[in-house]
Amino acid sequence: MFKIQTLNAIAVSGLQQFPQNLYQVSADIAEPDAILVRSHSLHGTVFSPSLKIIGRAGTGVNNIPVAALTALGIPVLNTVGANANAVRELVIAGMLLASRNICQAWHYVNQLTTADSAAMEKQIEQHKKQFVGFELLGKTLGVVGLGSIGVKVANSAMNLGMHVIGYDPTITVNRAWELSSGVQQAQHIETLLKESDFITFHVPLTPATTHMLNAKRFSLLKKGVVLLNFARDGIIENAALMDAIQHKKISAYVTDFPHTELKNFPEVISLPHLGASTQEAEENCAVMIVKQVREFLESGTITSSVNFPTIEMPKNPDCERLAIVNANVPNIVAQISSILAASGFNIVGLTNGSRDEIAYTLIDVNAGVDQRLLNEITAIKGVIHARKIRFSL
Repeated sequence: MFKIQTLNAIAVSGLQQFPQNLYQVSADIAEPDAILVRSHSLHGTVFSPSLKIIGRAGTGVNNIPVAALTALGIPVLNTVGANANAVRELVIAGMLLASRNICQAWHYVNQLTTADSAAMEKQIEQHKKQFVGFELLGKTLGVVGLGSIGVKVANSAMNLGMHVIGYDPTITVNRAWELSSGVQQAQHIETLLKESDFITFHVPLTPATTHMLNAKRFSLLKKGVVLLNFARDGIIENAALMDAIQHKKISAYVTDFPHTELKNFPEVISLPHLGASTQEAEENCAVMIVKQVREFLESGTITSSVNFPTIEMPKNPDCERLAIVNANVPNIVAQISSILAASGFNIVGLTNGSRDEIAYTLIDVNAGVDQRLLNEITAIKGVIHARKIRFSL
């Protein structure tokens, strides 16, 4: 029986996908085969030797020590795209909040103390001009990062009558197919920054994207631009942002990452991490991550990993499967094959992939794999661990 530890509340619709006869699911499991997590920080955690995989019910993995887990041979999975619609809708809402001064107008009406409705209406008519906004139609939106969320935002903006410029030098073929043909491709981010009335960021936080929008690049922006950050804190340099606000360079900044030094600027609309906070997104993430973890534990398949290659191989019910993690160095698969041949095993199927310093191999053999064979394989220099998968489970 596989043991699953949950370190955050995971939607029941997802947890129900674990068959009760094969899985024990609890927050209190001491030696788990898998950990499911949302926002709980795993930095500094001493992981059990039983741990085989970590599933993040969401996209960002800043709360997970990915490099340390890679060294231990443990894949980290996430749920790219499961919350994309929720974030897309919030970005569109953010553009409308900013362009029509909705937050400021709501606050103004909410603070009125006039008891008489006629007097209130007269007062509103006298002061509503301060909240005059502008329409999205015909404006230019710059989308930095054309992953699952960025593509959806770009396509929705096109449907609203906006001109859209996209920048992503690493866009995948699948995302390019999804992207509207009307989206203009920027070869350089500087081009996008110079031409956009709205700019929204949809990139992960990496050394390359940290302070992607800094003082130098703020100087390229149009006066009165609207910035939106529903991606990751740290992509926009706060000191440069405050300077741009004070010099009226931007008309609004809408973000899902509040900061004490920013929240009192009237131009800043800070939301409390609402990007994926919909019932649908939480359920989508839970169902997706449970499916991915089950595929790994039951067949060795790896999909949507942030540190391992994507690997899958059709199940052969007449075989037993070896799942082997090793350092990405030459001759390991050959050594494994030699051990199998010397032990009288026939290789029925084999697939192998690597990603940076890690490699992963699935091998189907005729039945009879025992602990002695696994010990021989794990004794190979560079092999991190190996396990047997029986499809009859």
